[in-house]
Amino acid sequence: MTTGAPTSPYTARRRRSRLRRYLPLGIALWLVLEIWLLTLVAGAAGGLTVFLLIVAGIVAGSVVIKRAGRRAFQSLNEALQQGGSPARGGGNGLMMLGGLLLMIPGLVSDVAGLLLLLPPVQKAVSRLTENALQRSLRKAAPGSLGDAFQQARMHRPDGKVVQGEVIREDRGPEPREQRPPLAR
Repeated sequence: MTTGAPTSPYTARRRRSRLRRYLPLGIALWLVLEIWLLTLVAGAAGGLTVFLLIVAGIVAGSVVIKRAGRRAFQSLNEALQQGGSPARGGGNGLMMLGGLLLMIPGLVSDVAGLLLLLPPVQKAVSRLTENALQRSLRKAAPGSLGDAFQQARMHRPDGKVVQGEVIREDRGPEPREQRPPLAR
């Protein structure tokens, strides 16, 4: 049983966000560009060169991901041994993303992956994504997913019930397990 305001069966269709509208088109254009560049390089330098570039990208990407994962695990272990919470990622996530982009066959993804391995680029990208996330969380409507982080931190000591929360009533202590009497 649900509570709250009744919803109309004739609700208006929600508009799709620009990201959901243009993301498939962007991915398709990126794939076409990758294939076109690979054919240009294959025509100029030969198919063996393209194959070696793809293999080198896969090997380099796996090495980068492994190294970033080890560094992240090591910093987590050090922080837990010192009794504190782990510090920010230190660019390990962006290094892993760079390694993943290196592993994807293509020249554009390889260039983007190599750029993400540079510390100044990592700082700029992390600053941009953090600012964009903060803006989107500030713009989010109350009750939406963006507001979930704020709702999760709310503590209501006065006992008020927020609409939509699950409430379980205490049924008292659990009945004790019946055991046969011990023989003497």
